[in-house]
Amino acid sequence: MRKMKGKWAQGIKPRNFKWILKDKMAVCERPGGTGANHRKVRRQEEIIWLRENNFDQIVSLIPTTANLHSYDELNMPWRHLPFVGAEIGQEGIATLHGDIERMLGLESRIILHREELSDHVSGLMAGYFIHAGLVDETPKAVVTIEQLLERQLGPLGRELVNLAAKNAGIEPTL
Repeated sequence: MRKMKGKWAQGIKPRNFKWILKDKMAVCERPGGTGANHRKVRRQEEIIWLRENNFDQIVSLIPTTANLHSYDELNMPWRHLPFVGAEIGQEGIATLHGDIERMLGLESRIILHREELSDHVSGLMAGYFIHAGLVDETPKAVVTIEQLLERQLGPLGRELVNLAAKNAGIEPTL
């Protein structure tokens, strides 16, 4: 394998990249974009950026297995945790939050993505704040994620926060 030189070797930051827990856990949209905007070269450049910025693992929350082979091609460890939304219920949310917690417990630097940075990801991350004991009220979780991601949390996201609250024994107030 040839050693890459120059700016291209550093890759490009994925779209909508945001830290959830500084230097530990981030989110973004799917490397390479979605739908008509998806480009193989961009996907490669974004995966290179993640690798060069010391991410230990990419976590795909996309329900399908599309493009997971791209991570292997660029020697980037990945994990597939298909996430369809609130229909996985309280137990499913608890399992998913537990999986994330275990990955972080391994001193891993992870990035999670879905096709877009939507309520699925935002709500899951706000719920994680409750699961991890970083906040103790649903409104605090919502305000925190809205500030971090610079977007409002819609009904689906709020439903995910309420499921996490129920799992933590906190009264859902959204």
